[in-house]
Amino acid sequence: MLRMIVCLFALLAVAFGAADARPLKNTDVFQLEYASDPQVSPDGSSVAYVRRSNDIMTDRARGSIWTVSVGDGDHRPVLSGADSYSSPRWSPSGDRLAFVTGAETKTPQLYVRWMDTGQIALLTNLTEAPQMIAWAPDGAAIAFSMFVEEKSAPMATAPAKPEGAEWAPPAKVIEDVLYRADGGGFVRSGSTHIFVVPADGGTPRQLTDGSFNHGGPLSWAADGSAIFFSANRNEDFERDLIESDIWRVSLNDGSLTRLTDRDGPDFSPVVSPDGTKIAYLGNVDTLKGYQTSRVTVMNVDGSDKRALTDDFDRSVGALAWDSDESLIIQYEDRARNYLARLTLDGERNPLVRDVSGTILGRPYTSGGFSTNASGVIAYTSGRANRPADIAIKAGDQPATRKTRLNDDLFADIDLGAVERMTWKSSADGREIEGWLVTPPDFDETKKYPLILEIHGGPHTAYGPHFSAEVQLFAAAGYVVLYTNPRGSTSYGDEFANLIHHNYPGEDYDDLISGVDAAIARGFVDDDQLFVTGGSGGGVLTAWIVGKTDRFKAAVVAKPVINWASFVLTSDFYPYFGKYWFGKQPWEDPETYWARSPLSLVGNVSTPTMLLTGEADYRTPMSETEQYYQALQLRDIDTAMVRIPDAPHGIAGRPSNLIAKVDHILAWFERYRGAQNGDGG
Repeated sequence: MLRMIVCLFALLAVAFGAADARPLKNTDVFQLEYASDPQVSPDGSSVAYVRRSNDIMTDRARGSIWTVSVGDGDHRPVLSGADSYSSPRWSPSGDRLAFVTGAETKTPQLYVRWMDTGQIALLTNLTEAPQMIAWAPDGAAIAFSMFVEEKSAPMATAPAKPEGAEWAPPAKVIEDVLYRADGGGFVRSGSTHIFVVPADGGTPRQLTDGSFNHGGPLSWAADGSAIFFSANRNEDFERDLIESDIWRVSLNDGSLTRLTDRDGPDFSPVVSPDGTKIAYLGNVDTLKGYQTSRVTVMNVDGSDKRALTDDFDRSVGALAWDSDESLIIQYEDRARNYLARLTLDGERNPLVRDVSGTILGRPYTSGGFSTNASGVIAYTSGRANRPADIAIKAGDQPATRKTRLNDDLFADIDLGAVERMTWKSSADGREIEGWLVTPPDFDETKKYPLILEIHGGPHTAYGPHFSAEVQLFAAAGYVVLYTNPRGSTSYGDEFANLIHHNYPGEDYDDLISGVDAAIARGFVDDDQLFVTGGSGGGVLTAWIVGKTDRFKAAVVAKPVINWASFVLTSDFYPYFGKYWFGKQPWEDPETYWARSPLSLVGNVSTPTMLLTGEADYRTPMSETEQYYQALQLRDIDTAMVRIPDAPHGIAGRPSNLIAKVDHILAWFERYRGAQNGDGG
């Protein structure tokens, strides 16, 4: 009887929950959580991961470290509180967990926690944050990478100022090729180097030197005698930004051995369990904007290189050994993130396709995984209606989700439904994929305004993944269309490079054909169309309003408006002219101008708002200002929204994500007309 009563109350709760469901609110952003960086324990019994949440008081993301049992799903905090914790890494025996936090220090430091007692030891006293944590095979040492500043003598020495005098700040002298970075501002001179520290604490020993950056992940030789890493140690390293090779550094004498030498990026080396082979990612540099990353295996001395995925038209993003004869690889295919087992014969067996959920703002493909010889794979599993949880795949058993981090939040929230759709591009008849999101109270007999939301990159991909921004648009009564036009990743090399030296181009036709396909569904008001996008999506939004007046209003976020000025002001400037144009602006000014949205500003009649972070060094604020001022000179309805201190990733702070969405909706509402019925 009691069981029947409990079940009855459960059913009533579900029923009342559905009846009382509300749309997503902007402040719900602070309540969202997601799992990241899953790490399988050596014996496969447990997974440590970083649980990300948003602190409403500090307006920052915060990480805590939790573990979940592979067997019974026991879920408990390991390191949690007001401070942020990251990079959990198991010792080889599983008795300790290394991690990074700045909880008790101004600079993040490396710590170790003993799992049986909970005791914690501070291992380092560093001046910079440690990264790429990697245990030695015997558990006696930990390797990491760290930035090392390089001091140089001043170009000119100022005279001594009188005591008490207040002079202007000293001049800044810049001689480095890369002198500022998006999200970091003006950079200090220096390089990233590899260090090793005893696992019970001590003085870190620097293993690499020179004015080169030495990157991760770091992988130890099986006998602990060396560490493998990726670096570009060529003389022109500052101007050849994607070049890198696999290197070996000896712990005995610091000697370096270069193991790869092809022209192109080789990175992410991982030593096999038996220590005889190294798997890594990379490709030959073809000078194209998009290049497929492939898996290669070689002996630890660099001999007998064997390509494993040359016949696979998808880019591999991460890899790990699960035995001496096979790897687990992560790749994107048609907007989904897969894990597959790859044998040394090149045979590929897909395992799961729901790796996702570690980007809260927009529905980009994302996620991560780990595995080891225990036969357990842990990964971040997301869906269109949920950010990432931890899922486990053990052996031949189906994958199971072990956490439900947002079920409490979404228990009384009615999200917009996400539906896949395809259409033929008017440019050449190619199939284009997209997703249509309808408002929570959707009624197909009514007409709704539509927002076309365009992804950045341009070599990235949207998919059936959670997006707070899209859901907030839907909650405001809009149907939202987001798509993967040509140039998007996960559809193969040829599709991605259809925009090579041709961007913007026929991607415009892909997008407009998608809008027409959405209108054909019957519930979109074709007189209430709106468009927005960020970065590469900002480029296309500005291009669209220069080509058509069918949209009621537009929001151009963090765009490129003038390719010549962008190439010469962006933080990554040695790359763009070389790969996206093939020539520098002074060598081919006509092409730069023809592909610039600014060249079409004379056609614009659409009310257009600009929205950019003031600390954006990827698509600098000067791009936004050019377009805003051009629109003002033409007396077009416009506004410029500047997000203080925000880099290119505007939504990095929760309040900025809210501000971005709120301003976009406010601009659209200004031009949104009367609706058919109340469906909007």
